[in-house]
Amino acid sequence: MKHTFKILLAFVLSIGFLSACGTNDAKETNKNESKSVSQEKGEFPLSVNDALDHKISLEEQPKHIVSLIPSNTEILFELGLNDEIVGVSDFDNYPKEAMNKEKIGGMEFNVEKIVGLKPDLVLAHESTAKSAEEGLEQLRSAGVKVFIVQDAKSIEEVYDTIENIGTLVGKKEQAETITSGMKSDLATIQEKAKSIKEKKSVYVEVSPSPDIYSTGKNTFIDQMLSLVNAENVMSDQDGWVQVNQEAVISANPDVIITTYGYYSENPKEQVMGRDGWKDVNAVKDGDVHDVHSDLVTRTGPRLVEGVEEIAKSIYPEIFAE
Repeated sequence: MKHTFKILLAFVLSIGFLSACGTNDAKETNKNESKSVSQEKGEFPLSVNDALDHKISLEEQPKHIVSLIPSNTEILFELGLNDEIVGVSDFDNYPKEAMNKEKIGGMEFNVEKIVGLKPDLVLAHESTAKSAEEGLEQLRSAGVKVFIVQDAKSIEEVYDTIENIGTLVGKKEQAETITSGMKSDLATIQEKAKSIKEKKSVYVEVSPSPDIYSTGKNTFIDQMLSLVNAENVMSDQDGWVQVNQEAVISANPDVIITTYGYYSENPKEQVMGRDGWKDVNAVKDGDVHDVHSDLVTRTGPRLVEGVEEIAKSIYPEIFAE
């Protein structure tokens, strides 16, 4: 389990660090991609540009799809494409049907295996496109249609991603229904957050000791904390950051949230038992909670669930059912 966690952590952090390296040109490309895909009517034949401005043309609705990253897979399943999904990454664990799909590898995918599945569409991701450039080019050379999904930097851009994928696979209306539901659920959470009188300070830990990491500004978790009217104690730093424990102790957060309980045993006990942390408010009050990492890191339909889980952890008196 520890070995699995380290692999998954490396995967998640690699996405985070690669995302943080994006240029203004890349961001502009994202905007163009969102516009070009969303303007299409979802009819075939379809011709669109992906996140890296590669043009892809589809004569008909894809019948065999391979997904190279869990967030894409979750979107496809939410769109009702169980039968069409023929291959997923080794990290795909949701929904349960994803566990039964053909696995095509992890950070390094198996090109021959993918080609053997005869997909008419492969969904890659901008965050890993550079590191996977050679493999993606091999797929294109084999005649496989590859679409690189934009690396969403905010919940609003996740809506665009879902609707873009929906258009690409002929499920435009279903995608709009999904994003409409997400927006409604998020609005409900934000309305409840307005009643909060005293904002709490929060430290979020995404990996345990000895290599402790947290999330600063320009991350989904930071945006989630803002949405529920909480303060991120690491917001003076940018992106995914390696933690100096003295900085956490000095910040003295009211609440500590961990996101690795699914992959590492007893995260609360680990945090509360650390030397020097006994006087931190969250530790003194036992206000340490674990939220499933997939809900707060995967840029897909469950992201609003992650916001809700964070809200319940910080302000249970307002958000707990």
